[in-house]
Amino acid sequence: MHADLRRRLNEEQFTSDFPGELALVEAYDVSRHTVREALRRLRDEGVVIAGRGRRPRIATGTRRITQPLGALYSLFASVEAEGLEQRSIVRALELRTDPEVAARLSLGAGSELFYLERIRLAGDEPLALDRVWLPAELAKPLMDVDFSHTAVYRELERRCGVRLGGGEETIHAVLPSAAERELLGTGASVPAFAIERRAQGPNGPAEYRRTLVRGDRFAVAVQFSTGGGYRLNLTGTA
Repeated sequence: MHADLRRRLNEEQFTSDFPGELALVEAYDVSRHTVREALRRLRDEGVVIAGRGRRPRIATGTRRITQPLGALYSLFASVEAEGLEQRSIVRALELRTDPEVAARLSLGAGSELFYLERIRLAGDEPLALDRVWLPAELAKPLMDVDFSHTAVYRELERRCGVRLGGGEETIHAVLPSAAERELLGTGASVPAFAIERRAQGPNGPAEYRRTLVRGDRFAVAVQFSTGGGYRLNLTGTA
């Protein structure tokens, strides 16, 4: 089945929509497991985009999103700067406690935190899995925000009167877990950038963020000059 679908794709037989799972089960008279295995292999080859709850579709050339180093950037703004629509699927928007994150924000272990988890889309394709924590006393007004098409920094300034400043960020390459690959719509061989950020507010740490970005759709960039040069801190791991 996989070989036949690959042949048909190469011959451009699917001129409009790619068949869904049920249509493929009927057309090839096979089990749903067989269909999903064929789709998984096509996804790993980068020719089909498929994920749980989403209709398979033919992969087309996509633009790579570029982010600058050394700046408190907004992924929302960077995506739209490429001429792509930025949307998000909100997976969690709640108040919670998390002793580990609270410590990173210089808060007590039982401090209440605003938590937002989203799948970030660039155009119609998943780009990143984004998790954001903010002190609840600072960010409670954000509980009423529809984060499907807006930026956290924009709403934080608009609704809470808070503008974040500098901070620190680490970026390293990882292979996403099976669950993360499912959310990002990638194959087992596609790496991702794991980005960890702590940003400062007017009175100390005000944001902790973990973002997993598809490595095939994301790049980081740095500016330098002959006079000032640039400084890149590399952290090795065993």
